[in-house]
Amino acid sequence: MVPLVFVHGIRLSRAAWTEQLERSAHPAKAVDLPGHGTRRGERFTLAAAADAVADAAEEPALVVGHSLGGYVAIAAAARYPERVAGLVVAGSTYLPGRTLETPFRVAHRLLMRLPDRGEGLSRRQFRSALPPKLAEEVIGGGIATEVIPDVAKAFADFDVLAELAAYPGPAWIVNGSCDHFRRHERRFLDACADGRLVTVPKAGHYLPMVRGKEFAQLVLDAARSLSISAVSSERSESC
Repeated sequence: MVPLVFVHGIRLSRAAWTEQLERSAHPAKAVDLPGHGTRRGERFTLAAAADAVADAAEEPALVVGHSLGGYVAIAAAARYPERVAGLVVAGSTYLPGRTLETPFRVAHRLLMRLPDRGEGLSRRQFRSALPPKLAEEVIGGGIATEVIPDVAKAFADFDVLAELAAYPGPAWIVNGSCDHFRRHERRFLDACADGRLVTVPKAGHYLPMVRGKEFAQLVLDAARSLSISAVSSERSESC
């Protein structure tokens, strides 16, 4: 079975993937990106984030990234294609630029002005948006609001379509139909060497966490597809 590596979104940690790890029928692990979770206090850079994914993929893995994690997964696949058997990119098809960067910088400034640096507001946000058990896991993993400027800086010169086009393997572009991050999904799909687009009706940006069972099935389908392709390739080589 192809192993799975899960990559979380901005401010979150590997705890965001708790349900997916529990549901996985494949060997699976989740990483903490620099500046997040157990690595809070480290500087976030795209190179270091891609290295974290590559280090977790001890053998070619299906790398599953959500939001920031989707962009990082693409960067890792471009830099380390031999470690990435396939990509699942969820909620990560909005081209980086000022229209994406500005709301995050504004939110960061407002949250950091609060006495608790926005911790209480962030906790309420996740408790209202996520299933109760997962919300507490996410909160327990830490909410790294302070990392936003580093992430914004890292993406200033990130040509995500070129990096995606550099990856020769299969990619699944997964978006909720109500996700504002799906705006450029067709351009992402066109950049894939071997891509397919999956749209989940009535789902928003937090699809992997809010619709965990459905998302787990999508990941399983992708992993099975890779396994079937690997078996077919081995048979062809043996003939």
